[in-house]
Amino acid sequence: QVQLQESGPGLVKPSQTLSLTCTVSGGSVTTSYYYWSWIRQPPGKGLEWMGAIYLSGATYYNPSLKSRTSISRDTSKNQLTLQLSSVTPEDTAVYYCASSVDLQRARRFEYDSWGQGTQVTVSS
Repeated sequence: QVQLQESGPGLVKPSQTLSLTCTVSGGSVTTSYYYWSWIRQPPGKGLEWMGAIYLSGATYYNPSLKSRTSISRDTSKNQLTLQLSSVTPEDTAVYYCASSVDLQRARRFEYDSWGQGTQVTVSS
C-alpha cells in the first residue's frame, strides 16, 4: 500500500516560489508504475490537477499552470517535489500529492492513494 505525506511551509509571501515535498512509502518514485501527481484545492473551490511525473522522469503539466510549475523527484529520498513560482493569494490552497496508474485517471482525480494534504497560504 502506497502512502504519501506532503510537507512544506504553511505560509509563503506573494511573488515568492512555493516549494513542497511529498514523501513516498510502500512504493518507489523510480520503479513503481505510477503517475505521481500534485493537486490543489483552493478554499471553497474544486480540485485542480497541477501536473504529474512518471517513473521514467517524464513530466506532464496543466497548461494553465505550466509556465509556473515544476515537478521533480529526489530518488535518493524517494520524494516528489513541487515548485510553483510567482505565487499570489489565488494560489492559497490545500496541496495534495497522489498516485494513479493512468494519466487520464489522474486528470479525473481517480487516484489509488492520496496524501492527507498540506495547507499553504500566500500572504504578506
